[in-house]
Amino acid sequence: MVRHFLDIHRLDAADLRAILDDARARKQARKGWPRGRVDADAPARDRVLAMIFEKNSTRTRFSFDAAIRQLGGQGIIANASDMQLGRGEPIEDTARVLSRMVDAVMIRANDHEDVERFARVSDVPVINALTNRSHPCQILADLLTIEEHLGTVEGKTIAWVGDGNNVCHSFMHAAPKLGFRLRVACPAEYHPDLRDLEKGGAHVYLTADPREAVQGADVVVTDTWVSMGDQDYEARLAAFEPYTVDEALMAEANDGAVFLHCLPAHRGEEVTDEVIDGPRSLIWDEAENRIHAQKAVLAWCFAG
Repeated sequence: MVRHFLDIHRLDAADLRAILDDARARKQARKGWPRGRVDADAPARDRVLAMIFEKNSTRTRFSFDAAIRQLGGQGIIANASDMQLGRGEPIEDTARVLSRMVDAVMIRANDHEDVERFARVSDVPVINALTNRSHPCQILADLLTIEEHLGTVEGKTIAWVGDGNNVCHSFMHAAPKLGFRLRVACPAEYHPDLRDLEKGGAHVYLTADPREAVQGADVVVTDTWVSMGDQDYEARLAAFEPYTVDEALMAEANDGAVFLHCLPAHRGEEVTDEVIDGPRSLIWDEAENRIHAQKAVLAWCFAG
């Protein structure tokens, strides 16, 4: 059976834990190495990863390219607009063709259903590198970063402040799998999808008050208020103004609390310079950890 990596809620808790542990082990094993050196076990030797982008990308593009190389494989990068996908070829036809040409496919897509359709007919693993519904690869990097600095995420309290978006959804998916509490603070009109909220169960608490969410939290996370494709820029800025993560809001968290942001950041909107550049911020570790987390995902997919 082909192992796809589409959403965290689809994973067994044991598989999610194994992926995180493998990511940390692979990172530690490479200390002091050149970034182009292949991992000792090279689980992707002789394998090719196709990387399809419908959305612009910096961290996803570079981290997946570095990841497949460090695992001993090769990558082929294409924008959807450069492919027949951009000219109306059915997604299923593209999936069947690529299944005969590569060993895995990573997709950064506009519509989550497109990735689901691709995976349904693909004979090789398909990895969700971001859709409008979820961003599971980002959350693996975030969890890896948290555990590096604070120990196991089980029992911790994570506060999400801002838009109830795709990244927030994936945090909600992970909460019951790993046993952490997630408090989500957002305006009522920008709340998370209720289907995804339900997947978090009792581990997720929803509020409109950012201070209530951050009170005593171990981790504070935010994201841009306006994502690619959003058309209501001015309305969003007005609704989210009380949700800026500044030093006063961070003071509500635990003394040792850390700050995360998946980037790119709109400084002065969802977060102030004092926080994102301050001693509690782990954003650069978080960005680097995209490589290690995605290596573990790829290794898990290939092992299947």
